[in-house]
Amino acid sequence: MQKTEPSNTNPTLKEQKDHGTFSFPCGLYETYDDENWNGVKHHWHDELEILYFMEGEFELVINMNIYTITDECFYFVNSGELHSILAKTSVKESAVVFHPRILNFDSYDIAQSRILQPMMKGELYFPRCIKPEHPVFSRLKQEYLEIVNAFYQNGFAPINEYQMVTNDLASQLFIRAGLLKILAFLEQYQLLSVKEHTDDDYRVEIIKNSLAYIHQHYGEKFYVHTLAQNAGLNEQYFCRFFKKYIGKTPVAYINEYRIGRAITLLQDTQRPVMDICLDCGFHNLGNFLKEFRKKTGMTPLQYRKSFSQTHKSK
Repeated sequence: MQKTEPSNTNPTLKEQKDHGTFSFPCGLYETYDDENWNGVKHHWHDELEILYFMEGEFELVINMNIYTITDECFYFVNSGELHSILAKTSVKESAVVFHPRILNFDSYDIAQSRILQPMMKGELYFPRCIKPEHPVFSRLKQEYLEIVNAFYQNGFAPINEYQMVTNDLASQLFIRAGLLKILAFLEQYQLLSVKEHTDDDYRVEIIKNSLAYIHQHYGEKFYVHTLAQNAGLNEQYFCRFFKKYIGKTPVAYINEYRIGRAITLLQDTQRPVMDICLDCGFHNLGNFLKEFRKKTGMTPLQYRKSFSQTHKSK
């Protein structure tokens, strides 16, 4: 099963898809030996995420920090953290994304008061990374693989989604037990920490708000100085700041996002290319065609035909 970024058109930066099901918000995402998987673009969600990198080279960005990954390891993404993944080679990777409420107890015991409630409130954080040399790694790996196995026992992939979920009661209990054991091991080794506020929190909010504005207004005509003004920065500094943390200029990101929306419309509708061009914020057809070819290597009509033929053959 290949993990991809969500294809819905809801324009907010906060991820709008459901992880797992409504009653059991926990999903499994996997990528195996896929040379065409580029990764996941910047987004954030309320759920917690456990990432297991098995093989390949990755660039993982969490908030303002960049991590180059070449060896087997676990990384953790806490609630609300802005993150992205770039795959640089053929890779093997998996992730379990879950809402901490699935671990809650009705009785208010010490585990509830010291770990689960603070985690629900975003006051207690997972460690950033666990590598094989750490004594807890083998235990985490064993429990993580048991969770994956529980998904495979009676799980299924919803239509048009790239996650595995389960409605089976026994599987859900095994998954809950595995996640609680992971928390227990992290607590045993004193790896859970209280969130500390830093200057990066402010920078992360600037990036979140800027990306959210782009996602909300991509169909309109707006300028980089609008983003800079919203951030309270001068335009030149904002452009350097944006490129440093996103890896591309604001204009390049805006064009790429608009082309992504255009690709979705070409896949899902038969609307004329000119209408799609205008709805995606391009007010010049020539510029749209140039940016589209730069991204896909073909014209919009060629892309639609190619996608349709590939889709029909499956």
